[in-house]
Amino acid sequence: MVRIGGLASGMDIDSLVGDLMKAERIPLDKMKQKKQILEWKRDDYRSINTLLFNFRSELTQMKLSTNYRAKTTTSTDETKVSSTATSAAAQSSYNISSVERLASTSSKINQGTVSLSTTDKIDPKAGLFENAAKFAANNFNWKTGSVETQTVAVTGDGSPLKLKLDGGAQVVTGERINVRVNGELYEVIPVLSNNDPVPALDPLKNQVAIKPDGTLTFSKSIAKDSTIKVDFTADKKVESITLGAASSTTQLSKQSINSVSSLKLNGTTLNISATAPDPSKPSVRDISNASGKIGTIDFTTGKISWVSPLPQNSKIDIEYTQNYFNFDLQTSTSKGTIKENFLIQGNESFNSVMNKVTNSSVGVSMMYDSFSDKVTLTRKETGNFNTAGEEIITQGEFINNVLKFQDAVETGGENSRFTINGLTTERSSNTFEMNGVSFTLKKTFSDAAVTVAINNDNNKVFENIKNFVTKYNELIDNIKKKTSEERYRSYTPLTDEQREQLSDKQQEQWEEKAKSGLLRNDSNLSSVLLKMRSDFYTPVINDEVSSAFKQLTNIGIKTTSNYQDGGKLEINEAELKKAIETDPLSVEKLFNASEGTSSQKGIVQRLYDTVTDSIDTLKKTAGNTLSTNKQFSLGLELDNVDSSINRFEDRLKQVEDRYWRQFTAMEKAIQRSNEQMNYLTQQFSGA
Repeated sequence: MVRIGGLASGMDIDSLVGDLMKAERIPLDKMKQKKQILEWKRDDYRSINTLLFNFRSELTQMKLSTNYRAKTTTSTDETKVSSTATSAAAQSSYNISSVERLASTSSKINQGTVSLSTTDKIDPKAGLFENAAKFAANNFNWKTGSVETQTVAVTGDGSPLKLKLDGGAQVVTGERINVRVNGELYEVIPVLSNNDPVPALDPLKNQVAIKPDGTLTFSKSIAKDSTIKVDFTADKKVESITLGAASSTTQLSKQSINSVSSLKLNGTTLNISATAPDPSKPSVRDISNASGKIGTIDFTTGKISWVSPLPQNSKIDIEYTQNYFNFDLQTSTSKGTIKENFLIQGNESFNSVMNKVTNSSVGVSMMYDSFSDKVTLTRKETGNFNTAGEEIITQGEFINNVLKFQDAVETGGENSRFTINGLTTERSSNTFEMNGVSFTLKKTFSDAAVTVAINNDNNKVFENIKNFVTKYNELIDNIKKKTSEERYRSYTPLTDEQREQLSDKQQEQWEEKAKSGLLRNDSNLSSVLLKMRSDFYTPVINDEVSSAFKQLTNIGIKTTSNYQDGGKLEINEAELKKAIETDPLSVEKLFNASEGTSSQKGIVQRLYDTVTDSIDTLKKTAGNTLSTNKQFSLGLELDNVDSSINRFEDRLKQVEDRYWRQFTAMEKAIQRSNEQMNYLTQQFSGA
């Protein structure tokens, strides 16, 4: 609609319409203020619900018996035997008259130094293939192929489980393969040919058959989203690399290359020299085409260097093998016999090998000492788990011959042996548990017996109850503040126009008053306070609770004398401590008895039920951050107010348009009148 703003009348039509609309908008401002109050009230309810939810978490903890059965232990000689106790331990004492031996870890020290020269020892940081000549025995039993690690996704849609093999590469099933499902090692059953049938697998065991084409067949169903990790060797590495940008170098994914069977650049076959043209760089070979040398390849690093940079989108296709070896370690542990195979690439260092062993599932630490030039294997667990023989078994040329563990003598690996309460017994660890008591043997002795006493930790129980009462009082205080807040009815939510007239600080102070008292004397919150007070003071009628301790007042807990505290509790510490010492079971059940009717339940269980009901009630009223407005009553009110606001805004637009039409009509009429007057004036002037 065309709006004419006072050109004919000389009136400020914009201001006139604006002033008229201010009056029209008064009901809209009230609606928006109502909406703001509903939102503030919703947020206040949600804040209270958060407090109730947090308190319910405290109640969940207070239902646990461990809070009332804390134990303390004392040892007559902590240098010999120390102890701790769980809540399951009974008040008792133990007499440890002697410790014949402590549990020890089994270990092996290799037989002789590993370096060829005492003045030029091995470098544990260098690649093993290049460093091999520095070992006294360098019969690593190098093999060629490609060491791979892949993770297979279990989709659960029936798709076959298969390794990804490029360019016709095959799994070398005759070599060691490690398969883990969710970290658990499976027994691998190799299938030597793709045409051979998969042998029968034992469904009671963790077994997996693997074919050269990478097909995996498990003895039992593997759950969806499980993680299958496979360490294996392929007969070759096939790579296809497309350059994303021009480059003068190309890095292969593998190092310590043994041979290259095929190399192509953009489909053209390239030649690789059989020997190193430069004797000072024995691992570097020339790459040439029909026109001559175009680059080099370093077999040690797997890096290709081009004489001229290759343009973007150049494609390199290569098939090659790398140097690797493998060895096995087997240990006897508390979980049974564990055997693992280690695949080591030629470019890996001795440090890398030691880290692989130490971080593996076999539970053995490997260490090299450069001063003595020797290597040790130490099992991480103490104790004897193989009475028939050694607990660390090595297999493979590298570990037995190069590292010289073939004839290494195992030491340690013994159980602790001690006499407790007259009974001589053994444990695999120096720390062990009996009847809820954990003992730690620190040294051998036979001279003076050690007595370990277990008693109730009454101070700990007292602190647990005291902390619980503090949390309850904090909750009461927060709810009471909300229900007794002063309501300043003259402070309504600010309109947009009012905000423009106030500073940020003034707006903040105003809103603090406007928000105050929205939950004053709220029936929902008053009901929560009343029910919780009743939960505390209704006697617990339960056979497990002594008649002397059926109420909180019996154990020194009562409400404060100030009625304005809203039912907050105070503790007579002497009375509570005496009750805990006199009848700890009754005190426990007074709080956490969970069976039967409400009168039979303990105070904590009653409170838990009340708080849960209150949380649900407030959620129906105010929802939570995940709720839609249609799921709680205040939300429905907000939707109704929003609808009213939208309708009223539509009406205001119509009213404003009407005002403008009226003023526009007036302007046009005045304009016509002015035109007529001008015409008559001209006529009379001409006469």
